[in-house]
Amino acid sequence: MKLLLPATFAAFALTVPARAQVLDANPTVLHAAHILDIEAGKILSPGEILIVGDRISASGTAVPHPTGAVVIDLGDTTLMPGLIDAHTHLFLHPGAEDLQTVEESVPERVLSAAAAAKADLMAGFTAERDMGTEGAGCADVAVRNAIDRGEIPGPHMRVSCNAIDILGGHEDAIGFNPAQRVLSNADYANSADQIIEVMRQQHKEGADFAKIYETGPDHLTGDVFTTPYQYTEAQLAEAVAEANRTGSFVGVHCTGEPGATYAAQAGVSSIDHAYFLKPETMKLMREKQIYAVPTFAVMEFFAQHPEHPADAAKYQAELDYHAAQFKKQLAAGVPFAVGSDVGPFPHGTQAREFELMVKYGMTPLEALRADLLNGAKLLRWSDSIGQLKPGFNADIIAVPGDPLADISVLKHPVFVMKDGDIVRRKPQHNGAN
Repeated sequence: MKLLLPATFAAFALTVPARAQVLDANPTVLHAAHILDIEAGKILSPGEILIVGDRISASGTAVPHPTGAVVIDLGDTTLMPGLIDAHTHLFLHPGAEDLQTVEESVPERVLSAAAAAKADLMAGFTAERDMGTEGAGCADVAVRNAIDRGEIPGPHMRVSCNAIDILGGHEDAIGFNPAQRVLSNADYANSADQIIEVMRQQHKEGADFAKIYETGPDHLTGDVFTTPYQYTEAQLAEAVAEANRTGSFVGVHCTGEPGATYAAQAGVSSIDHAYFLKPETMKLMREKQIYAVPTFAVMEFFAQHPEHPADAAKYQAELDYHAAQFKKQLAAGVPFAVGSDVGPFPHGTQAREFELMVKYGMTPLEALRADLLNGAKLLRWSDSIGQLKPGFNADIIAVPGDPLADISVLKHPVFVMKDGDIVRRKPQHNGAN
């Protein structure tokens, strides 16, 4: 265990590596009133975890206490794996998304992304999938690498560079004076060959996976949801084949049909947003274990903080529609991962997504399994994150209360550890160390 000095996080002093100063390197035992066994779906009491270096050595109700081990008593809390957000935007913040690309330089946005990564980590998210830099190219690779080198605090990251989009598609620079040649927030690809070319360039620059815009713009009229598709099943299948060639994967922004059917047929890894899915699409997703990532929290934020007051009712109607469709998807056995779409709303607040998934039909255990087990699989890290098993990363949080009884406790972690480093610890007021 390495206890990071609080001063490390007081500011972004990039000349001082975030892991440079530690208080000790002895084995560490975390002790708390409870521990979550996510596979068994149970809270065990008490809870202990033995950490050696950056890995979990043992966990359960009692673990060995090696000579010289540091014992940290976290009192009346529940130990559990660090959270996973499978849909984030480090390079976005609240405000007009299209103007951030125009008004803010890439260096400015990189600094903002570093602050966002820190906020997410402090909120207990120790692993994330960044779904596009919104016009900052492959700058998320630089942020990921700086985190991996210990130069800045942040979660383990899977990054995609820019999203891939058709000319005039979702997130293109529409509505600006054409003479100004405002750049798109995505990389253009209008054919399968161009998709592959972009993917190869992004892979060369360090992308872990490809994000593709498959639908948009969306329209909800009464109970009828429509959204035009952008790529055919054949085009998406070629993208998936290219990703498979390099051991990568494809996630799609996709809110409805027929784009969702095309994406499922092509074998993408996730369909993000998934407002509306046909029964045959849900069946395909269940059979192929393609994850739906609902992203409720961002739509709730838009409904509560509309840019124009008249938009509030529109966003609320979309949220209500999505919630009703989510219940149908649950009943159909669609597999889910947890992603919030954080960025358009403040980083570090995205545990609200768990509350909404429970509000709209999941049990707390189902939401936690979607996050920790399915999220780890989606990020291709199922052998190292999402569980408190020997050999797994020492990515651990402690929350007050019982998350299986009250999912809202995820919003208030009192302790956060990543790779054996303590990055957050709130003082205990019950006599615990």
